[in-house]
This record gives sequence, C-alpha cells and structure tokens, in this order.
Amino acid sequence: MKEVFERLFGKRETRLFFAPGRINLIGEHTDYNGGHVFPATITYGTYALAAKREDRQVNLYSMNFEEKGVISFSLDELEFDQAHDWANYPKGMIRYLQSDDRKMDTGFDVVYYGNIPNGAGLSSSASIEIVTGVMLESLFGWELDRIEMVKIGQKVENEFMGVNSGIMDQFAIGMGKKGAGILLDCNTLEFDYAQLELEEEQVIIMNTNKRRELSESKYNERRESCDHAVEQLQKELSIQTLGELTEEEFEAYKHLIECDTVRKRAKHAVYENRRTLQALEALKEGYLEQFGELMNASHVSLREDYEVTGKELDTLVEAAWQQEGVIGARMTGAGFGGCAIAIVKADYVDDFLQQVGELYEEKIGYEATFYVADIGDGARELQKDEVIV
Repeated sequence: MKEVFERLFGKRETRLFFAPGRINLIGEHTDYNGGHVFPATITYGTYALAAKREDRQVNLYSMNFEEKGVISFSLDELEFDQAHDWANYPKGMIRYLQSDDRKMDTGFDVVYYGNIPNGAGLSSSASIEIVTGVMLESLFGWELDRIEMVKIGQKVENEFMGVNSGIMDQFAIGMGKKGAGILLDCNTLEFDYAQLELEEEQVIIMNTNKRRELSESKYNERRESCDHAVEQLQKELSIQTLGELTEEEFEAYKHLIECDTVRKRAKHAVYENRRTLQALEALKEGYLEQFGELMNASHVSLREDYEVTGKELDTLVEAAWQQEGVIGARMTGAGFGGCAIAIVKADYVDDFLQQVGELYEEKIGYEATFYVADIGDGARELQKDEVIV
C-alpha cells in the first residue's frame, strides 16, 4: 500500500487504519425489526493509508477498484455523485461526521485496500465507512464516541446511499473484540460480549461467488413487509417493533396480518429473534450442539419464511449439513447471494472443504470460495508492522 500511496501522492508521513468485516452467527434480518443479533468481527477487512493535505481537496483511491482511478472532490462538495461509485461511502462519512465541534481544516489523501470478498455480504461497505471514521477521528484529533460513529455510519448507508439497513454491521465493526461475539439489542443498543469458546472447532465462511447488490435487491421490500405487519398488529397490541413479541404472542395475534406473505415475513423476524437469545444461552452453558441446531433452524426460516436464500446459498448450506463434523450452518448477511457460515470440528475441515466444494460446483456450475475465519478486534489505527491477516 505504501508504494501505491507514494506513486500517487508522493512520499509523505502516513498512518494506517483498519476496520474488519463481520459475520453474523445468528439473528438475520432482526436488526431493523428491533430484535437481537449476534455478530462477530473477522480478521479480513479494509485498510486505509492516509495523510493530510494543505488544501481542501480530498483524493481517494482503492486498490480494489483500480480502474476507477483517483476520485477527487473538495470538502466544499460533499453531495452524492453516482460517478464516484464506491467513494460515496467515505464521502458520506466526511459529510456527516463534521459538526460544530468537528471541523476539517484541510483535505487528505488516502489509499484503501480491502480483502473482504466484494459483494459477499460480509459488510464491506460498513467496513469502509468505519475505517474512514476512525481515520478522520485520528487525523483531525477529534474525540468521538464510538457508538456515535457507528450511528453516523448507519446514517450514511440509509440517507446518503439509500439502503434501508439496520445498525448491526457498523456496530459490530466499530465495537468488535477478539475472540468474542456481541449480543446486541438493536432496539436499545444495549450489548454484551460473549466469549466464543471454539477450541476444537473452526468457523468456515463459504462464499457463493454470486454477487449481490444490496441497494438493488429486495432488501427494502422485506423491511416494508415487516413495517406493514407491525401496523396491522398495532390494532390490538401496543408494540413498535416485531422484536418485542414472543413466539406465543405472535401466534395469538398473527390473524391480524391479512397477507400470507407478510405474515411469513413477520414470523421469521419474531422467531429468529428468540432463536438468537436461545443461542446465547446455549453458548453460555457450553451447549455448542444446541447452538448449531439453532443455526440450522435459522437458515430454514430464512429459506421458507423470509425467502432470501436462493439456489446458491441453499446448495452450500444443505451440502454442509450432510458433512461429518458439522455443528451447524446457515446463510449470513442479507442473503440473495453472498456468504454462508459453518461451524466445523477442526479434524474434519479439510474433508468439509473438498466435499462441499465439489457438491456446489457440480450443482451450480462454478466454484465457491472458502475462508477459515478468526474472530478479531474492531476498527482501530494499526501500529507499525502490525499484521492482521
């Protein structure tokens, strides 16, 4: 990265920042429904090598999108620009982070590099947002509450990029901790760290290699269905989100939801939220097999009720379920392509990778990609010679 920076912007004193990607172990499409999620940050992520300038120009370059070249704009021109493509994510952070107490006196040059598979659903966009936030905080000497930064990242996604997503991705990336998952109440932002005691198992990320473009997907349509379900349930229930309901309450009042499809969407949100709480308890008690069963049930619900899996994800997960040594497997992320995860006993990982890979290629016609994930720390400035992956 240093060589690329110097070629583009000249020799200067630079600083290096990192924000991870994330996996969600369980609790999918619950974040915007006021429920719980259980994400963890991984050691794949986004790097940003930066230095301040003396004028008000901002120059952004991504080693992942070399064909786009250097994207430049002034600190006085922070509107969304379709032509700026990926750079709209950091541009939105620059715009929304500034306030009466936080001003940028100069622009800056930055080279980004990410090793999160692009479009895989491991939250590369939130990783770019939060690494930009951490970078700006350090470069300009701000004291910024990390949860405030997380909320600004979500605002960029929602208002600047037009994707109606929840807060889980930015929260996990901003607040992640090595060797731990985060149980997050998306309604209150209360959270707990939970140790992931995977001493004889490994987390495998399985990338379908089917690209998904979130803003062009049916993500917003699913969210609207859930909002509609809440409106109909409010005829007799004093609730603001589906995450407030138990399974029993949902079953007692689901007749208020007139449309069968909307009722299925709401059922997933309610039952998935309860599964997430049960999963945390299973981990606390050391019942990893039970945790795996809840992961499996999560995927079935996402396939049957929320209908966000698709042929590629189902093929990967169903192939994983057939393998010896598998504790559990499910899609992770928004769906419509992207990735699935599996918890696999370490002794069986090699056989798992070979057999699931063969089954997938035979049915889909192209290869899946597999990553063995470690659970790492959240976004931060890196010290010299610190290696993440």
